[in-house]
Amino acid sequence: MKIYSSITRLIICLMPFGIANAQLTMAKKLTPKEIRLIDERGAEDPFNVLLTTNAKEYKVLKKESETLNPKDPMVQKLADRMLATVKKENGVGIAAPQVGLNRQAIWVQRFDKEGEPFEFFINPKLTWLSAIHRLGREGCLSIPNEAGNVFRSLILELTYVDIQGNKQRELIEGFTAVIFQHEYDHLIGVLFTERIEAQKKLKFQEADEVNEVFYLVPSELN
Repeated sequence: MKIYSSITRLIICLMPFGIANAQLTMAKKLTPKEIRLIDERGAEDPFNVLLTTNAKEYKVLKKESETLNPKDPMVQKLADRMLATVKKENGVGIAAPQVGLNRQAIWVQRFDKEGEPFEFFINPKLTWLSAIHRLGREGCLSIPNEAGNVFRSLILELTYVDIQGNKQRELIEGFTAVIFQHEYDHLIGVLFTERIEAQKKLKFQEADEVNEVFYLVPSELN
């Protein structure tokens, strides 16, 4: 995902927005082809980013991803090379399908944490999305020279497995939640341009027409 500066607008969605929560099954082993892709260069070397302008690569980007076993010996190198890729591209997030692997793994820059670190997430699932949405401009490393305004839930609940194999659950809000939703879409074969088209069929209303919505200034927390 690419970052764009924009004015945040809070929106209430007046139509239901469902999430497919597929049951987590035992992850299949990485295939020899997947292992070759991960291992063809060093851990600090970035992958090539797949583009929608390439018909073969587009098929990979549109395919739903399988779960990943965090104990697989190649996972650390996969994570390292994905991180090298998103940093090279000056992105704020990346998903495994964007580097050619239809596996459930993403990197997200945590703008909600001190130092804004990148963190790696395996088999993430969005278990809850707020009805209040944020309208913001998005781009994508896999869709060159294109950007658009997308409605994303302002807050979400996330479950995932960390690289040590521990199950985790978090509540995420703000721009970081936007990145999670963008990258999760890649895992289910949905591009942000398709999300924009789908949202044209939904009805949204400015949140302040329903409730007075305010942000608490961080300095006032002390």
